[in-house]
Amino acid sequence: MCRSIKTLRPPVLAEQATDGEIRAAALQYVRKVSGFRAPAAHNQEVFDRAVDAVAEATAELLAGLEVRGGVQPRRTG
Repeated sequence: MCRSIKTLRPPVLAEQATDGEIRAAALQYVRKVSGFRAPAAHNQEVFDRAVDAVAEATAELLAGLEVRGGVQPRRTG
C-alpha cells in the first residue's frame, strides 16, 4: 500500500482528521491505484471523481468507527 497514506483515526492521530487530511489520503490512494501522479487532461474528470468518492467513503468510515477504550472518532468539518 502507499506509504504516504497515514492512519487517520484516534488514538494514532491525536486529533480528529480534517477534510484536508482525508482528501490528501484519498488523492494518494487514487494516484497509487491509477499509476498516475497527475492524470492527462482527458482523464482529469474521472480522476477527480475518484478522489471525491474515496474521500467521502473515508469520512464515512471514520465517522462510524468505534475505537475500544471509549474513544469514538468524529470528524469535524
